Amino acid sequence: MRVVIQKVKRSSVSVDGKVTGEIGKGLMVLFAVHATESIEDAVTLKEMDWLVQKIVNLRIFEDGDGVMNRSVLDEDGEILVVSQFTLYAKTKKGNRPSYIESAKGDVATPLYEEFVRRLSVAINKPVPTGVFGADMEVTIINDGPTTIVMDTLNKDL
Repeated sequence: MRVVIQKVKRSSVSVDGKVTGEIGKGLMVLFAVHATESIEDAVTLKEMDWLVQKIVNLRIFEDGDGVMNRSVLDEDGEILVVSQFTLYAKTKKGNRPSYIESAKGDVATPLYEEFVRRLSVAINKPVPTGVFGADMEVTIINDGPTTIVMDTLNKDL
């Protein structure tokens, strides 16, 4: 799984002109699943737990001294998740990106839903989302800007 985490003042996602999710201060998380991952794989689920804990405990919000020393949990912030298979784009050859490393919808959807569920449990509040596979319009008011990229396939458990 690969995520792009953006610290935001506010963010929203719309499908066909209707807002499907919005937050105030918190984290906007773009989420993708690699083709080798699956909901049935215990390692994938262990990696998901690692990713969820990293996201909710990531100290990227400023404390009283202006130092990035507080997490979304410390801030009682919100999290918005949007699926984005293009995070696994390969651009080495030619000008048209290849998405061969992105999981197909039937594999990615249950992992996406489980990821959102686990984030919601971790922050003890609902986590709004986009609509998996839909053409979405995302509005992001970055704070900082602060953007972090994490990938479960490029770390040790």
